[in-house]
Amino acid sequence: MASSTTPSRKTVLVTGANGYIGFAVCRAFNRAGWRTYGLVRRVEAASALIAEEIIPIIGSISKDATWVEDLHQHTKTVDVVVSCTEQFPFAAHYEAIAILIRKLAEISNKHGVRPLVLASSGCKDYGTTGLHGSPGLAPHTEDSPLHPMDLLSERCFSSLRIFEHKDLFDAAVIRPTPVFGYDSSYYGMVFELAAAAAKTKERSFKLAMDFNTITHGCHIDDCGEAYLALAEHADRSAITGQCFNISAARYDTLAAVAKAMEVEYGLTGGVVQVSAEDPTVPFLDMVLGYSQWVDSTKIRKLTGWSDKRMLLSENLHVYRMAYEEAAKRGHEGVLKVKERIAEIRTAAKMP
Repeated sequence: MASSTTPSRKTVLVTGANGYIGFAVCRAFNRAGWRTYGLVRRVEAASALIAEEIIPIIGSISKDATWVEDLHQHTKTVDVVVSCTEQFPFAAHYEAIAILIRKLAEISNKHGVRPLVLASSGCKDYGTTGLHGSPGLAPHTEDSPLHPMDLLSERCFSSLRIFEHKDLFDAAVIRPTPVFGYDSSYYGMVFELAAAAAKTKERSFKLAMDFNTITHGCHIDDCGEAYLALAEHADRSAITGQCFNISAARYDTLAAVAKAMEVEYGLTGGVVQVSAEDPTVPFLDMVLGYSQWVDSTKIRKLTGWSDKRMLLSENLHVYRMAYEEAAKRGHEGVLKVKERIAEIRTAAKMP
């Protein structure tokens, strides 16, 4: 006979819930039985969350935001807050995030629940490693020094300030590698350019970067499951105050990705390395030219999490088809990535 006792459900709030990582995190928590709330800025974005049985909260990240009161109409306690919003510049954005999370935590603590905050940054905080095969090559770990590019510096160092709020909540900083799958994040830009190259007379795709570049990524589903693994770990004291990298167990190289693209797109002229001075070469440094090997032993040993999905080069055909289907449907994620790329190029004063 089934018990009539209603089980206690843990609650998570994900900010940036319609973003690439935020949406994956929402799905992971939802599958695990958490009551999942997702913060989105626009009413129009709520439908995607509702379709996945995620409860939408409408509001923006600003110091005078009122959505906290809306959330309290649903729940006074929040076990976990996952911050997945991103904005350039980031420092002022962080200040608003901190104020809002403190408001949530104050009420949650009064009702007996001290939240855990998982604040997202990224593995580019460490800078680059050497190329594949270079002497003394070693991966970045959580103990590696921080050397972010100027564009990411505010996010890198502001995210660490989440540890300043020990009076109200526990916290950890999460640093994923670039992620791929479905609408494919920034890798969608590569798919579109490869498809365009396949239509040229030469049927070649020119890249101005070393083919020994390490392109260490992680499938977006594996990334979402990593956040969940940290949230569900029994010993919170092993989580709080820590940073955790998220990466696949193995890395790709640009050479492996290039070979897969040649096959997938029928690039009979090949994917070829050319000079950076060539005006016909697309700017893809932020996607394929950032050589970095990232170690994620820490989260694996602590929580038992492991990545399960194939590398980009191993399953390029499927990832391409998923992206093109998303683009055909006018997926919001595809459009947002194109907008973000334009923002990054402008901020970095790229042509």
